[in-house]
Amino acid sequence: MAKHRHLSIKREEIAALELLKSTGVPIVEAAQVACATVQVAKRREASGHGITERAQQVLYAGLEMLEQQEHTVTLQEAAWASVEARKGLRPTTRRDLRHFVRRILRVEELANKHLRSFTTADCKRILSTAFGSSPSSYKKGRAVLSSIFNFGIRNEWVDNNPVSRIEIPKIQEKPIEPLTAEQVEKLRQAADSPKFKDMRFSLILMLYGGIRPAEVSRLQPGDINREEGQVIIRPHTSKTGGGRAVPLRGMRGISKRDCCIPRNWKRKWKALRRAAAFRHWVPDICRHTFASYHAAMFRNLPELQLEMGHRDTSLMRSRYITPTGKKEAELFWKGAVR
Repeated sequence: MAKHRHLSIKREEIAALELLKSTGVPIVEAAQVACATVQVAKRREASGHGITERAQQVLYAGLEMLEQQEHTVTLQEAAWASVEARKGLRPTTRRDLRHFVRRILRVEELANKHLRSFTTADCKRILSTAFGSSPSSYKKGRAVLSSIFNFGIRNEWVDNNPVSRIEIPKIQEKPIEPLTAEQVEKLRQAADSPKFKDMRFSLILMLYGGIRPAEVSRLQPGDINREEGQVIIRPHTSKTGGGRAVPLRGMRGISKRDCCIPRNWKRKWKALRRAAAFRHWVPDICRHTFASYHAAMFRNLPELQLEMGHRDTSLMRSRYITPTGKKEAELFWKGAVR
């Protein structure tokens, strides 16, 4: 009886060796894996499952987790896929996005790193290397990098966003002084010259309507309604994606034929500023000028908010409006009816 029991065990051992051999893994290594799996399964013996059944569950659960962890892409692949997914953005916005993505991917050794292996320290290195010299660029770069990881989460390439643990820098906005009456006059005189006559209407819209330069450059003939005295900024034209109607002011001397936006607008706008002797130009200063003098003259913030296309008056008050004397405001608006 003992002899038969011994032979039975022997046959089981041989069968086990053959089974391990069939895996293609060296027998000792296969046995080590099997033993480790059984040891893990034994920890849960009280669950009511048999050891073999539990061991199989451990293996399959581990395999599933491993496959999930390995399902990822590189930062470079995720970044350009996220850009491609935003086809609905304006060309200029997509151009800016691509510019920031290129700067992110230039950071040494990180472009080809898998998304799942990124740490907050890696993301900080990207931001400090690519955007450390400018707080505003750092803030924008952080937003772009965070959007790449959020895109990765939606595509199950990564489980969390390591950028979320990086503080958003606080940027102290410097007040922008409005153009003086003399500076406004220089611009208008330059626009009155034959060379820049086709820019007079654009200048009026920026100075006395507070319309952004990019919004002016995108206007179409159907957006200008002289009969009703307003220009329509449509959602696809607006920077913020919200439409608004802006009253036409300062239109004396400007014929219906002059109410058009010339080609090569950006180049002509730059040349007009140069002709008016502006060596340094603050972006959107015409919009700041409009807001400051409108607030000082009319003291109607809700109306100003609607004309500028803001959700509320907070940004207007903190960034756009510089306290201005009534006399300077009167001089500015006097120019609108000359």
